[in-house]
Amino acid sequence: MTKHSLWIAALLCPLLAACGSADASQGAGSGSAPLADVAAAPQGLPPVLVYKTQGCGCCNGWVEHLRAAGYEVDARNVTDLMAVKLDAGVPADLSSCHTALIDGYVVEGHVPADIIERLLAERPEIAGISAPGMPVGSPGMEGPGAKPYQVYAFDRQGGRRVFAEVDPR
Repeated sequence: MTKHSLWIAALLCPLLAACGSADASQGAGSGSAPLADVAAAPQGLPPVLVYKTQGCGCCNGWVEHLRAAGYEVDARNVTDLMAVKLDAGVPADLSSCHTALIDGYVVEGHVPADIIERLLAERPEIAGISAPGMPVGSPGMEGPGAKPYQVYAFDRQGGRRVFAEVDPR
């Protein structure tokens, strides 16, 4: 494990533990190619490939949020989520509990479907977007105490900017 991946692991372990990552048992991980493609969705929306841990309830909630918005989602449980994040180029400080690939973009964490739709409509020259951490009130993290949060755009050179302001209240 590299110094960089140890740093990412230290940053994300509390997040992944909160999601029940200990049971992950299939999919990408030790050496497999995690950035695979999935077949196109029938509604004209691009398919979504989600890498998550098996026991993560909030990740499952986000997957259901996307399905309710009309996306076809292939959710894969992985044993090494850090490898997926590194392969996808997710900055450590923008990490969350699941990583999705959608039409050439990385979508990290609990990003609402309408923000993903904006990303796909605008097609900015970025690697992806992220709702870092696990914002209370975001899709899959509903409940009391919801508060505004930001979704960030990031590129492969380390650049980042606020892509959207979200107020789930």
